[in-house]
Amino acid sequence: MPIPPAKRFALGRRASRRAGVPHMNSFPTCPPGRLSMTSASVVALPQTSYAFEVDFAPSRRRVGAIRRTTMACLGLWDMRGPLAENIVLTVSELVTNAIEHGEGDIALRVQCADDELQVAVTDGSPSPASLRAPNDDDDSGRGLLLVTALAERWGTRDDGKTTWCVFRVPAGRR
Repeated sequence: MPIPPAKRFALGRRASRRAGVPHMNSFPTCPPGRLSMTSASVVALPQTSYAFEVDFAPSRRRVGAIRRTTMACLGLWDMRGPLAENIVLTVSELVTNAIEHGEGDIALRVQCADDELQVAVTDGSPSPASLRAPNDDDDSGRGLLLVTALAERWGTRDDGKTTWCVFRVPAGRR
């Protein structure tokens, strides 16, 4: 089913160069329970689910664009305020971790189903992300501590290539 132009989320080549967003064809908007955004296709989901996925080459310059894309999609899903800010912060931390410590291209998937929202970041490294205790004077190393503090739970998949976290979405927040 073609998506009318009024229902497209414009992130085509011209907008992506100007905003620093990884190249993606126009995304459809994600009305609740209707469509999922992926970099390759639009997928029908159950009435209580919606998601987006972005694949991109690792670059620190992309982190801001990924944050803005995530915040825009959360807004389309009527998710705002401190919960949305915490989700965007964890996306930023997990993506930065994948850029700094991972290998190859990166995939971000954000999916909200029922009362949970899951963020999953995949890279090519078989080494799983792990918490560490940074020294007081270290400039980095606190990303997973933030994820631990903000998300309900987090972990890595068995292959070590995907780090995920889950947020509870209170009733009426989406």
